[in-house]
Amino acid sequence: MYENLLPRFLRYVKTETRSDATSKTTPSTPTQVAFAQVLKKELEELGLSDVSYNDANGFVIATLPSNTEKDVRSIGFIAHMDTADFNAVNVTPQIIEDYDGESTIQLDKEGKFTLNTKDFPNLKNYAGQTLITTDGTTLLGSDDKSGIAEIMTAMEILLANPEIKHGTIKVAFGPDEEIGVGADKFDVNEFAVDFAYTMDGGPVGELQYETFSAAQADITIQGKNVHPGTAKDTMINALQLAVDFQNALPQDEVPEKTSGYEGFFHLMALTGTPEEAKMSYIIRDHSREKFEARKQLILSVQEKLNAQFDQERVQIHMYDQYYNMKEIIEEDMSIIELAKQAMIELDIKPIIEPVRGGTDGSKISYMGIPTPNIFAGGENMHGRFEFVSLQSMEKATDVIIKIAENNAK
Repeated sequence: MYENLLPRFLRYVKTETRSDATSKTTPSTPTQVAFAQVLKKELEELGLSDVSYNDANGFVIATLPSNTEKDVRSIGFIAHMDTADFNAVNVTPQIIEDYDGESTIQLDKEGKFTLNTKDFPNLKNYAGQTLITTDGTTLLGSDDKSGIAEIMTAMEILLANPEIKHGTIKVAFGPDEEIGVGADKFDVNEFAVDFAYTMDGGPVGELQYETFSAAQADITIQGKNVHPGTAKDTMINALQLAVDFQNALPQDEVPEKTSGYEGFFHLMALTGTPEEAKMSYIIRDHSREKFEARKQLILSVQEKLNAQFDQERVQIHMYDQYYNMKEIIEEDMSIIELAKQAMIELDIKPIIEPVRGGTDGSKISYMGIPTPNIFAGGENMHGRFEFVSLQSMEKATDVIIKIAENNAK
């Protein structure tokens, strides 16, 4: 039943689709456009209906028509095509069959990079399973080509087994999730389902409907540079102002010192000279009230620094990126219960925890389609230590099928 899952996944990850945050196009890279056309053709060959590629937003959409006479809600399954900001050229997956749960896995030929249980104790969860890893030079791309492979395989299985009754199912594969803009142009009227799930989570059992609310602040600091020998009472060092800005924020409210529902300020970039400096922060919190307070603190630090000078030296462009989907989904928790029950019936323990991040579902939920997130299986994502278990992907595929089946009962 899963015979095409692994070959499909390996084919996908060998296709480079890294997104580009500096690009002004949608999708942000031509490789994603090319991959979308590959997926479009595959959906057509499987036999799905209304397969299309939307030039305006980069999404491939297809429909599996209902095969039940019952009037049931329509479901969407969504995954993203792009990979994160790490080398994704010439991905060469390694397959470790029947992993023992203890041995160190050498990634590169030189042995510089390894997967070992000391650094990655999560490996112990995969004894007896087939692992797909990198060769140490690239990421793997399980985030989120596992999700694409699982959705595609689930549709293949449902088409081959018409005795499994289901309502209308739509699938969507989109661009640029990793740079936070993929769902900005998503057409909910074109997708037109009652609810959806992104297959974009991590280990088996993850079921997530709480995310951060998120904003970004891009800061430009204008200094005044003169010779340091005559700088007294004249120089305004933009880099020093950048340091002062950072030091004015709570020093313990950073990603490396927070967990669970705790929010943070994360300095993503700092560049410059004494003449001019640029900073970029991402701001995150689960609580909308605390989220707004964090943004206000950024502005108050700006105001305090600017008050020292006779002109505005610190300028901020701050904008919201997405909001906590819980505010939408908690209005109808039946879609969480549907996924939860599907997992229980498959002997999978649901792990319902807040996401310390966001998904395309964060935006799509606020566009009108409630869209929580389900596990796709990947571990250690966004880098050379990424891996996924074949059995995890099989279980995710099963969850998609079981959700569709239970929804039609």
